Amino acid sequence: MYKFTLNILSAAIALSVVAGAHAEDKELNIYSARHYQTDDALYGDFTKRTGIKINRIEADDNALLERLKTEGKNSPADIILMVDAARLWRAQIEGLFQPVKSKVLAARIPAHLQGNDAGQGPQWYGFSTRARVIVYNKTTVKPEDVATYEALAEPKNKGKVCTRSGSHPYMLSLIGSLVERDGEKATEEWARGMVSNFARPPRGGDTDQIHGVASGECGVALTNSYYYVRMMRSTKPEDRQAINKLGFVWPNQKTSGTHVNVAGGGVAKNAPHREAAVQFLEYLAGDSAQRNFSDGNNEWPAVPTVATHNPALDSLGKFKSEKLSIATIGKNQIVAQKILDRAGYK
Repeated sequence: MYKFTLNILSAAIALSVVAGAHAEDKELNIYSARHYQTDDALYGDFTKRTGIKINRIEADDNALLERLKTEGKNSPADIILMVDAARLWRAQIEGLFQPVKSKVLAARIPAHLQGNDAGQGPQWYGFSTRARVIVYNKTTVKPEDVATYEALAEPKNKGKVCTRSGSHPYMLSLIGSLVERDGEKATEEWARGMVSNFARPPRGGDTDQIHGVASGECGVALTNSYYYVRMMRSTKPEDRQAINKLGFVWPNQKTSGTHVNVAGGGVAKNAPHREAAVQFLEYLAGDSAQRNFSDGNNEWPAVPTVATHNPALDSLGKFKSEKLSIATIGKNQIVAQKILDRAGYK
């Protein structure tokens, strides 16, 4: 009788533990460096479909990384979302992700948009893409003179080039791709040529570069594609006037293709709700969420079979993109920063 009672008690305890686990999985803690209001629709739709409540903490990438390191094993984070391969790779080397094997993610997300796979599953996945493009002033610059990233560093563009800080992750990733394609020596020569061609010291964000070209302060600038499309869709008169003065170039169409980066994420190392976290990542790879990235924030879906329905984005047309591993580009940021320091590219 005692043994039978003990078995019943053990079974009851086991059932209560399972029930508790399922109850805990009805919430998900997301640490996000994405600051796009349109992502609210993603979170709301996921909760509606699954019943899993989402708790969000939003901050810039540096603040999130510091918080995660401070929290350590006690961190409540389940999902970490970052923008740019350089930031994702930094979180990876800090040991903040755990590997995830998922048939859904493996089938949906192209291999070159996944974090390093050490046999246990990628550390993170890219869920949307954006291109590093060139905009130029149609009055003062010919498109054939700025058709490649390399051309921006040539003497013919002296005094015309504007960029944001070279140490910003968007620029570090671009330079990381140049290192991978052209080698460290050639990339350093490029960086020195860029410094010689600056119209002004690097400052501001991508939108500032676009307005600088429109105003004539700059002849040509680099920007992420979604900033440009955001201005195309803007109802502000000053944005419409600026766009009318600009030309747009897909760089390196006859060679390596345009540099493409990602926004992505992964499961936090100490995620208390791992099952729900993987479910959320798989949701982000679904058709509905992929379309949201396009319609809501002017990014391209990472899943190649998902069509976009964003007239402004679609109006840019098709382009040849580079196919470098996004994880390798992120890793190259260390070499990229050293190149910048030597070249005096602030």
